[in-house]
Amino acid sequence: MRVQPVERPSLVDTVVDKIRSFIEDEHLAAGDRLPAEPQLVAKLGVSRTVLREALTRLETIGMLTVQRGRGMFVGDRKSLLNCAQLVRSAMAISSKEWVQFADFRAAIECHSVRRAAERATPEDIAELSAYIDKMNSETYAGAIREDFNFHLKIVTIAKNDLMHSVMEVLQEFIMAGMVQTTAEPRGKEGDDGLHREIVRAISSGDPDRAEKAMRAHADAVTLAFNRNTAAREKARQPEVIRAAV
Repeated sequence: MRVQPVERPSLVDTVVDKIRSFIEDEHLAAGDRLPAEPQLVAKLGVSRTVLREALTRLETIGMLTVQRGRGMFVGDRKSLLNCAQLVRSAMAISSKEWVQFADFRAAIECHSVRRAAERATPEDIAELSAYIDKMNSETYAGAIREDFNFHLKIVTIAKNDLMHSVMEVLQEFIMAGMVQTTAEPRGKEGDDGLHREIVRAISSGDPDRAEKAMRAHADAVTLAFNRNTAAREKARQPEVIRAAV
């Protein structure tokens, strides 16, 4: 029997888990202040880059909030308790599992965007465009939330309650994947252009064009995931060794 070596966890994933455990073990409530960034860097023994990526993931899923000039605070306690296990699972999925999940998401969205092209109102088009504008004006974590809202809106326009519910249930997985596939800072081209082409296709009322645009977006997401995963694997090795000392 051939047994594959056990993969080492990402250092960022480890930091995410440690901060999450700290919040739970200390019974911190919504609005409680967390240690400052320099203190966390010293206590965790990681670089500021690793810590910031971990904090971005936690902010994206609502487990903490960052208020500029004031510090970091615990997010809504009820939300934290309800999604803790799901968040752990979302952060721990393997590359192979994530690609399968991305295919599932693409299937939902390619179907939904065809229906959206048939049913979207001028108000719907305006709302989709507004989400894209917000992606470019928000913080990194805020941009990812608006990105998710953009895609959820398309499912809403399609008027399929079951698909809408599935997207909401899988929100943490979707946003965890977005953290891994969205570059910081967000550029005005590339991903932005793909989103705007989706809106133009929906506005044109052409389901085939809309599905083609959504498929191009899904392919770009998978490509970005593979590229960023490879880059993190290469860059994190010294950090993993240092953290184990």
